[in-house]
Amino acid sequence: MDDELRILNAAAMPAALDALDDRVLQMLAARRREAAAMRRTIALAAFVSLGGGIAAGSLFVPPAVAASPLTPLVPASPLAPSTLLDVR
Repeated sequence: MDDELRILNAAAMPAALDALDDRVLQMLAARRREAAAMRRTIALAAFVSLGGGIAAGSLFVPPAVAASPLTPLVPASPLAPSTLLDVR
């Protein structure tokens, strides 16, 4: 085993292996930049959507109308547990 390790120690390191760490770190930095840009884009889209909803909700307000019962011709249900549940 010691002889094998001496042989590996004496061998020259390939150039591609020497530059592997730099390439990995560059790719990690690029992914971090992309993730940060994506978070900013999503935040901008959320703010634009929220602002558009607020603007549309405040500019186009329909008049208030009282709600009518869903079934005006049907009498109160005899199966209701209480008359407090009757909407009329």
